[in-house]
Amino acid sequence: MSEPRTHVSERKSAGNWRVLAVCVCAVVAMVGVSYAAVPLYQLFCQVTGYGGTTQRAEQYSDEILDRTIKVRFDANVSGGMNWDFKPVQREVELRIGETTQIAYLAVNTGATVSGGQATFNVTPQSAGAYFNKVECFCFTETELQPGESLDMPVVFFVDPAIVDAEETKNINTITLSYTFFPLEKENAVAKAAPSGENTKDRL
Repeated sequence: MSEPRTHVSERKSAGNWRVLAVCVCAVVAMVGVSYAAVPLYQLFCQVTGYGGTTQRAEQYSDEILDRTIKVRFDANVSGGMNWDFKPVQREVELRIGETTQIAYLAVNTGATVSGGQATFNVTPQSAGAYFNKVECFCFTETELQPGESLDMPVVFFVDPAIVDAEETKNINTITLSYTFFPLEKENAVAKAAPSGENTKDRL
């Protein structure tokens, strides 16, 4: 005896809703994973030094070697920022494990208040896991008034363990590079401003 059509139709409808629910759950899960991937990737980079990501140290090194290493400094500004940004000194030579302070100088050459956040990395990338920053302007956002200049210190040391790893033991020079990017809120204000309106009047 065949099953009534209404029952078959109801079972098909229920099955379709289950498939739809599974698909929706899968999409939500994938979106959640994609958002979680960013902070997890950043954490992975900070722990391993992957991609030349430097480390953040809470205290100075308690070991200083007789061997020295040279550290060079590089500065860049993203398009759209009217900043003059450069290291006060181009390079230093220090003992491995020795804590050293250097500074970068930023000047807002524009006519409006401007804020930025610095990203950073070191080369060779394998040295990132051994480059420790105790203090750095890159840990926070920076805002400058028109024409304002700011000395921004960086306190760092190179971990003595760098001489023990096969891939880093022969490194004699490290380059620390920063790039300033405008704050997202400034980009949002600029995009929200009607065509022809002066953005500075909205800041």
